[in-house]
Amino acid sequence: MPTFRNVHWLWLTALTMLLDQISKQLVVKNLAWADIVPLMPHLNLTHLHNTGAAFSMFSGSSPIVFVVIGVVVSVGILVWMRRNPHGQVLVAIALSLIMGGALGNVIDRVTRGHVVDFIDFYWGTWHFAAFNVADSAISLGAGFMVLDVILEAFRKKPAASSGA
Repeated sequence: MPTFRNVHWLWLTALTMLLDQISKQLVVKNLAWADIVPLMPHLNLTHLHNTGAAFSMFSGSSPIVFVVIGVVVSVGILVWMRRNPHGQVLVAIALSLIMGGALGNVIDRVTRGHVVDFIDFYWGTWHFAAFNVADSAISLGAGFMVLDVILEAFRKKPAASSGA
C-alpha cells in the first residue's frame, strides 16, 4: 500500500486560501468599513482593516515586511514537505493550514495594503481582536502542531509493565 505523501496535503493550502479570499471578498463587497452585523450573541460580522500582524501588533510596519515573512514561512514549509515526504500526516495538515493562512493574508497585503478581518467575538464590552479565515487556519494549524507534540510524547512513553 503506498504511503500518503505529505505534499499531497497542499490541496488544503489551496482550499484555505480560496475560502479566505472568497470570504474577504464577500465582506468587502457587502459591508462598508467598520459596519457591524450581529450574527448571534457574542459574535458579530464586521469589516475591519489590519495593517499589522496578529492582534494588530506592529501596525506601523510596511506591508512588505509581512509579505516577506509570509513568503519565507511558506518556502520553509515547502522545504519541510520535500525533505519529509511521508507519514507525518498531522504535521503535514498543520503546516498546510498555516501556509494557506499565511498566503491568504499575503494576498491581502499585496492587493490591498492591509488584511481584511471580519470575525468579531465579544463578551459584554470586551472584544477579542477581529480575525478572518486565514487567521483561523493558522491558529488551527498551530493547535495541530501542539497536538502532534503531545501525541509524540505518548508514542515514545514506554508501556508500564503489568508484572504480578
